[in-house]
Amino acid sequence: MRSLHKSVAALGLAALLTTTSSMAKDGTLPNGGQPPAGSASSIKDFDYQIKYQRAFEAVLWNMPAISIYSLRRGAFEELGLKDNDIIAYSGTATPKLEAITANSSTPYIAAYTDLRKGPVVLEVPVAGAEGSIYGQVVDAWQFTIADVGPSGLDKGKGGKLLFTPPGYKGKVPKGYIRVASPNFRIAFAFRSIPAPGKSVADAYQYSKKLRMYYLSEAANPPQQRFVDPINQRYPTLPYYDERHFDDMYAVMSVEPSNPQDKVMMGMLASLGIEKGKPFAPDETTKRAMRQAVIDAWFYLQHWFDNIPRDRLYWQDRHYASLLMTDKNKRFTFVYDDKIDLINRAAEYFWCTYMPKELSDTPATQYMMAMADKNGKLLEAGKLYKIDVPANMPVKQFWALTVYNRATMSFIYSDSGRTTLSSYDIGKMKKNADGGVTIYVGPKAPAGLESNWIPTTGLRPLPAMRFYGGTQALFDKSFKLPDFELVE
Repeated sequence: MRSLHKSVAALGLAALLTTTSSMAKDGTLPNGGQPPAGSASSIKDFDYQIKYQRAFEAVLWNMPAISIYSLRRGAFEELGLKDNDIIAYSGTATPKLEAITANSSTPYIAAYTDLRKGPVVLEVPVAGAEGSIYGQVVDAWQFTIADVGPSGLDKGKGGKLLFTPPGYKGKVPKGYIRVASPNFRIAFAFRSIPAPGKSVADAYQYSKKLRMYYLSEAANPPQQRFVDPINQRYPTLPYYDERHFDDMYAVMSVEPSNPQDKVMMGMLASLGIEKGKPFAPDETTKRAMRQAVIDAWFYLQHWFDNIPRDRLYWQDRHYASLLMTDKNKRFTFVYDDKIDLINRAAEYFWCTYMPKELSDTPATQYMMAMADKNGKLLEAGKLYKIDVPANMPVKQFWALTVYNRATMSFIYSDSGRTTLSSYDIGKMKKNADGGVTIYVGPKAPAGLESNWIPTTGLRPLPAMRFYGGTQALFDKSFKLPDFELVE
C-alpha cells in the first residue's frame, strides 16, 4: 500500500511538472503561484527529505536537553543510580568520567530527580571551616534554576531548598527556600571546595553532608545513598547516531511543551516523537535520523573550526571563552523576537552546567585554544607548547586541561594525566623567569615528561582555567600566550 501511495504521488508530481513546463501562451497566467517555467524538483524522496531536515534541526534545537539527559542516562544505566541518590567523587575526575569539558581540579558531586513524584528537598550544608559547595541546579532543558553556595540562594548559610514541579499548588512548609521548576526532571552538579588547610579527602567528607529526598519523606528522611564512581567508567556523552533520538523521545515524552517550542514539537511528530505515543520509527525515519545527527555533529565541529572572530577573548590571540553567553550575558539565547538556535547549540555542544548569568568578573574563567599562534587549527599527532608566565592573573590557581577535540572529553592515556596546574609547578621544570613551558602532544620531549600532557595521537582541545581571576584578566591587560607548534 505504501509503495502504491508513493507511485501515485510520483505520477501526480510528474503531471504537475509537465503542466508547469507547458505554460499557457495567451498571457493569462496569474502572477506567481508556481515555480518558473521548466523548473524541476531537486528532491527524489520527499518522505526521507522532510524527515532528514526536521531531524537535523531537532538536534540543534534540543542540544541543551540532550546533554543533561545523557548525564542522567549514564548514571542510571552504568552506575546504578536512582532518583535522589548522590554521586560524590572521593577524588578529582579521571578520563573514566566521560563528560563534556569536565574539570579535574576539584571533586564533583551530582544527583538527579523526578518531580513527577512530588516536591524534592535538597539540604545544603553551611559553608565554613570544613568546606564549601558551589554549583548549579538545572531543569530538563539545562537552564539554571538555582545557584548553590556562598554566592547562591543559600548564601553559604546552608538550608533546605524545595524544588516544586510545574503547576504545583501545594503549601510550602516554613523554613524552606522554594524553587519552582518549569520541568519535571532536574539535576545538579556541585564542586566541593576544600577549606584553607583542608585536603581533597576533607572535601569529599564535607560533600557527604548533602541530603536529597522527597518532601513526602521529610518527617523521616531515608538514609542518604552516596555513590563514588572514582574507579568506574561513567559515560555521559550524547550519542551521535540514531540513539540520539531515543534520548530525545525520553525527554520530550515527559516534559511540558514550551509555547516557543510548539512548532518544533509538531515537526517531531513526523519522526514519531509524540507525548503519549510509543516511539517506533520506520526504516526511512531511522535512516534519515541517523544521517541527520551525524551531519549535525560535523556541522558543529565545523562551526568551532571557523569560530566567529568576535568570539575570541583577545583579538590578537586564538582563545575563546568556554562560557559564550547570549547578548544578555545569559545562557538561554531567548530574545523577545527569536531563539538563537545555532549559538545555543554551539554553547551546549562543548559545555554543561552554566550559571544563570555570567558576571563581568566570574569566579572561574576558561580559555579554550582554538588555534596556534599562526591561526592554524591544532592537529592530531603533533606536539605543541605554551609558555605559562610566572605571574598568572589568579587569586587561587590556574589549570591547563587537554580534551579530545572530537568529544570535548578527557583523553585516555597510560598516565591518566589530563591536567597540569599551578599546584604542580614544584614538580615541573621551570623557565628562567619562574614560569613553565607545558607540552601537549602524543610524546613528551626528552627529559620534560613532568611538563607534558599526553594526547595519545588525538586532536587536542586545550583549556586554561583561571580560578579567582584578577582584574588584569577581566580588563584584558593580561594576554595568555598562544600555543606554538614544536617542529
